[in-house]
Amino acid sequence: MRAPGLFADSWQCGVHGTVHPLQPVVPPSVEALVVVTNRARVPVWMPWPLPVGWLFTGVACAGDDRSGGRATAVACSGPGPLGGPGELLLIAEELGVGLGARFAGIPGPDPGPGMRVDKPPHVKVLAAGRPTPLWHVEGTPDDRAVFAGEACGLWLWAVVWPEQTGLLMYDEMVLTDLRDAGAEVDLVPCGALSPRLLSP
Repeated sequence: MRAPGLFADSWQCGVHGTVHPLQPVVPPSVEALVVVTNRARVPVWMPWPLPVGWLFTGVACAGDDRSGGRATAVACSGPGPLGGPGELLLIAEELGVGLGARFAGIPGPDPGPGMRVDKPPHVKVLAAGRPTPLWHVEGTPDDRAVFAGEACGLWLWAVVWPEQTGLLMYDEMVLTDLRDAGAEVDLVPCGALSPRLLSP
């Protein structure tokens, strides 16, 4: 990675060209959430209301100060539908950023052939008030379930650990863009930082 300089005004990778760097992850708090929502140029998705017993456990953002957040990842943790702890990451990103693929554990910046849109979607969520189909992404590590689709003209990824907690996605989850939530952001219950944000 090369920092912006005399010949380029963005971060550059010798293989992928322009890249949007992942910003440092900070412990979950309403203040951290507000900082990310204020600089994000893409949705900051969160299930709202959160499933019973679930907490907000971190947020990450890719982008720089000049271009703003081009990808966001919100982590939530709570009891899995089959028992035990579960974790959910919701990622919104512009095409080619690759943050969702990183957390999904697949190469490349997008789902590629692992997302079979020629078949019916596996789940549907309500994102910003619109029914949004998501397809199960094949070829991911066995410890997680990955779903991807499009919302608001951008990639929407849902990455769930462990794989069985993916059943949560079949409950017609309602997603809210926290940039539009206003004072309701102050009501988000916070937990401990999800280690998934630090090492997918």
